[in-house]
Amino acid sequence: MKSIEIIPLALKKIQQRKISQQWIEETLNSPGQIVDGYQGRKVRQRKYGLSGKEMLLRIIVDENEDTFVVITAYLTSQIERYWR
Repeated sequence: MKSIEIIPLALKKIQQRKISQQWIEETLNSPGQIVDGYQGRKVRQRKYGLSGKEMLLRIIVDENEDTFVVITAYLTSQIERYWR
């Protein structure tokens, strides 16, 4: 299993957005989907239920052989916009 490194700005945003560490780990290790992002990055995304509403957790990462480097993460209700 790859190690997870979260850059300081991403950590601040994750805390502000009240995204649990468990969801971050689940989404990185077993995403529902992986799509291409900008600048060669990958977006690992997974659906979650939150307050009776389906939400999509999107995590933008730089990956190498043994580490996920989290650039940012956010929840969105616009699943149809991002789900491929």
